[in-house]
Amino acid sequence: MNLKVISRNVGLALLVSALFMLLSVFVSVAHGNDSALAALLISFSITFTVGIFPFIFVRKAPAISLKDGYMIIFLSWTLSFIFGMLPYALWGGPFTVANAWFESVSGFTTTGATILEDVEALPPSLLFWRSSTHFIGGLGVVVFLLLIIPSSSPVKFRLTSMELSSLTKDGYKTRSNKIIFIFTSVYLGIFVASFLCYLIAGMSPFDAVNHAFSVSATGGFSTKNLSIGAFNSVAVDLITIVFMFLSSIHFGLIYIVIVQHTLKPLRNPVLVFYVVTLVLISIASGISLKLQSPDLSVGTAFLQSTFHVVSYASTTGFAIGDNSTWPMLPSFLLLVVSMFCGCAGSTTGGLKIDRAVVLGKATERNVRKILSPSSVSEIRFGDQILREEDVYPHILYIALYFLVMGLSVIVCLMTGDPNGHAFTGTISSLGTVGPSLGTIGSLGNYNAEPVSMKLIFTLDMFLGRVEIFPVFAVISMMFHRSRK
Repeated sequence: MNLKVISRNVGLALLVSALFMLLSVFVSVAHGNDSALAALLISFSITFTVGIFPFIFVRKAPAISLKDGYMIIFLSWTLSFIFGMLPYALWGGPFTVANAWFESVSGFTTTGATILEDVEALPPSLLFWRSSTHFIGGLGVVVFLLLIIPSSSPVKFRLTSMELSSLTKDGYKTRSNKIIFIFTSVYLGIFVASFLCYLIAGMSPFDAVNHAFSVSATGGFSTKNLSIGAFNSVAVDLITIVFMFLSSIHFGLIYIVIVQHTLKPLRNPVLVFYVVTLVLISIASGISLKLQSPDLSVGTAFLQSTFHVVSYASTTGFAIGDNSTWPMLPSFLLLVVSMFCGCAGSTTGGLKIDRAVVLGKATERNVRKILSPSSVSEIRFGDQILREEDVYPHILYIALYFLVMGLSVIVCLMTGDPNGHAFTGTISSLGTVGPSLGTIGSLGNYNAEPVSMKLIFTLDMFLGRVEIFPVFAVISMMFHRSRK
């Protein structure tokens, strides 16, 4: 591995974080030098110094190898977590070192889980920084890097595949430069559109920009204790549902619809399956809520069910009510959507609904072969015919995903699970959803969880955001290097 190449490119990722820390400083000044000003100034100075250091003392290297690329991505995320926790830890309050780490990882991975019991107690600048970590992580530290890595670099396309997942590559059917342009333009478009819609719906500019950061990244950090419910506005609720959904579908489909002025991409089988699933689960949850609470209006029941189903499926985690009192059926359905989540090529985490479709088609094909061994059956994925070598990695990933989930639950139980959240917290963290059920539900927080479980959950967040294979690849590289 070329340490010079790695240090320069990781430095770029840190400079991105430093830029948003500086913006947070400006927010602090605009709000009368709030209590986080010193913490943010110190954090900016440290992060900027470390980020700029390689550019001063390390000469520019001509090329990036595949191994270098994997290490760049791994270190970019990890160091972003570490330097991102500085504003929290230096400000103090409820932010112990463990809590600052949890909040930082949750922010950058766009999970949206929080240790805060009173979000509104934070100064505006720290709230802005908190939402900014979503914005940085949603676009992906790697995408910021890939915008700068020369297009001639042989590792660029492979890094694109690593960040956007292998399912996305076939969906775009274009070169890595185009993929980055599509992802970035759609992402920024959703941010701007949601910001303007929130303003029109009555949010203040500060609240609008923070919630636009969160919804475009499918993150979920809010400036209010009651999340979206604090605005008590059906218009805001509906706007949030729309943009949570848009942020959770394949960005390439959105791009084609807008640029080519055609609705043909909306017939994509994965998108159709995703929409039908959300509709059916929302209806089932709405009926259950209405039956449990006869005084609840039909409109309110279905608004609450639809909002939270889309919120959990998109891994955003916003809320308009407390789901800790929900009946068993909708609670169970929220756990289900927390596992498979949104589409590949979006800012969602989790397994991706695409893999669920692949699994279903592979199962159907095997059943057909059992019934008619001599028949020739194919697995079609839209207009594509998937070969065995195309299907196998995704089936393996599903198995590995549930293996990691099982191991996380076991370790949580071994280290102590006083609140009984080992299973639900793991599902939520690995899916980068944020809230789950009970006291860590839509309006809950993770503050009461043991430090050991918080650390396990942050590892799950990282694996769920970056995906498991790339992390295992880096661990394997380091292991083999240590044995030499």
